[in-house]
This record gives sequence, C-alpha cells and structure tokens, in this order.
Amino acid sequence: MGAGKSTLSGKIARERGAVLISEDEWLAALFPGEINDFNAYIRYSSRLKPVLKSHVEQVLLAGTSVVLNFPGNTRKQRAWFKDVYSQHGIPHELYYLSVDDEVCLKQLKQRQKEQPERAQFDTEEVFRMVTA
Repeated sequence: MGAGKSTLSGKIARERGAVLISEDEWLAALFPGEINDFNAYIRYSSRLKPVLKSHVEQVLLAGTSVVLNFPGNTRKQRAWFKDVYSQHGIPHELYYLSVDDEVCLKQLKQRQKEQPERAQFDTEEVFRMVTA
C-alpha cells in the first residue's frame, strides 16, 4: 500500500505492450462505494479473484502478456498468483518492492490529495493493518 505498485505495473505494461489488470480498478468498478474498510476489501477481493483468475488464464493462454497490479504481502495473496501461472506452466516474473513505511505513508498522503475518492480507505490506520 503506497509502495508504488501501480506506478511500476503501469510502466511495465506500457514497455511490454501487456494488458494491465488492476485489482483496485476492478473492485472500484464492480463494488462502487462498498469498500470502506479493510474487512470489506478482504470480502470483495476474495469474490473477485476466482473470476479474474479464469480471465487472466485465458488472456495468457491466448499469447498476450499480462501485468497484475495486486498486493502480494500475505502468503495467501502470493499463493493466488502462483495458482494463476502454475497450472498451465506459464512463464512469469514477480517484482518485490522494498519501500520504507515512511515513504509509503508519504505516498499515501499524496494519493489522498490526487484521488480523494480513495481517501477514506487509503489511511495510515489501514496501512498499519495491512503491513502488520
């Protein structure tokens, strides 16, 4: 959260001509105004992932590169990524962003200004829950 995943994933997708799939964008489009706390995020994210897994697999098997802009800071989240590519032996790359908490919090504050619709969820309190 606030580490720069969206910036990096957008850059990689542009450079490689890949399809960018962002969990935040899908959740906002499918469940507008419904994700107001961390528990709601967990609930809706778990509903979204099975549908997206099938979609991503189809795009990859069609020969198109995909960049997934999703968090991977828990084992369960990382297991979902592995499940997407491993069943079909799809080549993959994983990027790990090592960013100090202070930098993430600074970037979150900037995002709150630039994207006020996310300010209610993108808070220091939620950041602390996610990174605990």
